[in-house]
Amino acid sequence: MHRFFTATPLGESWGIALIRIVTGALLVFHGWECFDATKMTMYTSWFSDRQYANPAAWAYAGKIAELLAGIGFVLGFLTRVAALGAIAAFTGIIFLLGDKGKILEGDQHPFLFILLSLVFLFTGPGAISLDGIFFKHQKKRY
Repeated sequence: MHRFFTATPLGESWGIALIRIVTGALLVFHGWECFDATKMTMYTSWFSDRQYANPAAWAYAGKIAELLAGIGFVLGFLTRVAALGAIAAFTGIIFLLGDKGKILEGDQHPFLFILLSLVFLFTGPGAISLDGIFFKHQKKRY
């Protein structure tokens, strides 16, 4: 109990892994919509309403980025690359599609995904990850 009130991390690697896997599952859930023609028609219309060229390409690119980032997070595979993909997708949602960067008014949901992705970008995948298996022999360079 004494450690609970200190600045020392409690199960840091496992905590990051849990948050990464849950975040990844949510992204897979959202990205899976790329296989739902009705939802993709709706997302495409959002880009059409804003007069973007190739609105379907924008809609599918965003949903596929969410799906791939989610898979990467769940597996802990290329976690930092997945984080960059999620950051790009949700930045696009906020500034191209949403409330034009008003993260305190209407874009909290995509902004939270950006913040979580930044955590994984800076910390890595945590425990139980394919990155840990494939890249465990890498030397630290700092």
